[in-house]
Amino acid sequence: MLEQKTASLGKLSQIFTLIKQALKGEDLDYTQGSIRKAVILLAIPMMLEMAMESVFALVDLYFVGHLHNSSHAIQTVGLTESVLTVIYSLAIGMSMAATAVVARRIGEKDPVAASKAGMQAIIIAVAFNLIISIVGLIYATDILLLMGASAETAAQGTTFMRIMMGGSVIIVLLFLINGIFRGAGNAAIAMRSLWIANIANIILCPVLINGFGPIPAFGLTGAAMATSLGRGIGVCYQVYHLVSDKGLLKVKLSYFKPHFEQIKALLKIATPGIFQFVIASCSWIFLAQLVATTGGDHGSAGYQTALRLMMFFMLPAWGMSNAAATLVGQNLGAKHIDRAEQSVMKTAKYVVIYMLCVMGLTFGVGRYFISFFSNDVLIQEVAKNALQIMSAGYIFYGIGMVLISTFNGAGDTWTPTWVNLFGFWLFQIPLGYFLAKHMEMGPTGVFIAIPVAETGIAIASYILFRIGKWKTIKV
Repeated sequence: MLEQKTASLGKLSQIFTLIKQALKGEDLDYTQGSIRKAVILLAIPMMLEMAMESVFALVDLYFVGHLHNSSHAIQTVGLTESVLTVIYSLAIGMSMAATAVVARRIGEKDPVAASKAGMQAIIIAVAFNLIISIVGLIYATDILLLMGASAETAAQGTTFMRIMMGGSVIIVLLFLINGIFRGAGNAAIAMRSLWIANIANIILCPVLINGFGPIPAFGLTGAAMATSLGRGIGVCYQVYHLVSDKGLLKVKLSYFKPHFEQIKALLKIATPGIFQFVIASCSWIFLAQLVATTGGDHGSAGYQTALRLMMFFMLPAWGMSNAAATLVGQNLGAKHIDRAEQSVMKTAKYVVIYMLCVMGLTFGVGRYFISFFSNDVLIQEVAKNALQIMSAGYIFYGIGMVLISTFNGAGDTWTPTWVNLFGFWLFQIPLGYFLAKHMEMGPTGVFIAIPVAETGIAIASYILFRIGKWKTIKV
């Protein structure tokens, strides 16, 4: 009995030590040793990082959901977030390229080349984003109207949209620099940058939305101000660690001089990666517009509430799947192909367990989460229906994310791009439109199309994973 108790305490101590090591962040060689330990060390901070990314939208949703005319405010936040997914696509596409190249160079034991590649990725992303920001500043009202917002919602939300679009370079840098750190295996810094950004946002949101002392109440506009400032503080933390010369990545000013061969190599990986997420983003934008036109302001607000909640639960799984990207990249760089494949299967197993738990939680108490974000009964009813239907595909969402991350981590960004093109544009959008319009199911038809399409994407991704083209990609 005493021996069993001692053994249990020993295992518990090992678990706490592993968690502490993951949160602390160290430069480790993930091409050797226990795969299970490697997945956990990377997955814990990556899950917490992605959970914090989803908190941004939820914090905004909570505070604006309690404003007067909350349906307009919630719809503005949701539709703006849908448009920002195009910018996320740029950020994530470049982030994937940076992660793949940095991880491959680290696996080859060449940290200088890894640092140079990361800085070139920053140059590319900032240059492209400046164009998008200018368009967003000029055409903010038109974009909201195009998304299906009512004239009143568009009028109230224009300033919010302008601030979010104008400051979108901060979003790009936050995603991209975290991708660089993840590729180097230091996921803890990426996690902490999101924690810092979120704490700042949580403090600033009520202050700038409702006012405090001499600070006036900015209402909906205050939410955009708080989010942009919070993310900006997170980026400052990232930059500090990039130039501090303490980790594997040692950045020098000369690394920011454009190196066209490196830029060309990065774009070769990033371009399909960007298209990959633009395809998915445009699909979500179309679905949001379809819900807005068939369900009105309350239908749109309910859908956006459910979507934000669903993403809150799903983003940690995405963070866990990012562990697969880093492990695949580094192990392929070290020529450990079998270890790369084993890392994927181990990560997928943990993601499925997590998603099963989340599914149970969502079906059990999802309605209580919804009531926390809106007092409007009509919004709550739509959100409850949406959340229950969309949550049915959680396990397939998780498996699909791991496999997509595997391809991207290997530098095989074309495979998931084609999967997304067929899965979203040739299946999900037509199915959603058919159910919503022709079958006259309205928003419910859109909700059904989401898990059906995601299940097909997961199955196709698994077949392509087993074929194994990703193992032969050179970056």
